[in-house]
Amino acid sequence: MNKEEALVVFSGGQDSTTCLFWALRQFKKVYALSFLYGQKHQKEVELAREIALEAGVEFEVMDVSFIAGLGRNSLTDTSIVMDEEKPADSFPNTFVPGRNLFFLSIAAVYAREKGINHMVTGVSQTDFSGYPDCRDGFIKSLNVTLNLAMDEQFVIHTPLMWINKAQTWALADELGVLDLIRTKTLTCYNGIIGDGCGHCPSCKLRREGLDTYLATKK
Repeated sequence: MNKEEALVVFSGGQDSTTCLFWALRQFKKVYALSFLYGQKHQKEVELAREIALEAGVEFEVMDVSFIAGLGRNSLTDTSIVMDEEKPADSFPNTFVPGRNLFFLSIAAVYAREKGINHMVTGVSQTDFSGYPDCRDGFIKSLNVTLNLAMDEQFVIHTPLMWINKAQTWALADELGVLDLIRTKTLTCYNGIIGDGCGHCPSCKLRREGLDTYLATKK
């Protein structure tokens, strides 16, 4: 396995784009893998391709639309009104069951075929919506499982795991891509590039983090 190469699970959103440029600092060669999973905001994949091209990163998309039919959620089912706030007793209906489990498992097979043992994902336990598959415990558990399943030594890197959105913006700035991420990424669940719609959960989190970072930068 090549220890100088890495595969980034890349959606074209704020977090994964930050991770892409983080990986470019850490590894000699970086690959990016995006997924079509029936998401309403699948324009993110087109933007991911453009960003990867600009960054000189080899890019590929996989269609895993079966995920959309496994569980009901507002990101893949247009009949469900999106939660704009996290329910007190559960995670929001924007949670796509199994999404990161599938993404990282498929990414591991893809990486194995290319001889890559480093994978990078933009999940965070600090600023998240309560999604169980963004937690550090899940990532560590899956890392062990993937190694056992394929008798490999994968390492899953989570550079955003313990930082909040303001710190993620700070990292983007330090990497020299704050403007790119602010204007060319798609985090909005309603499919609006850049600052987004302003009221979906993802946009709120992104905006609050940006405002906090810009206030401290002055």
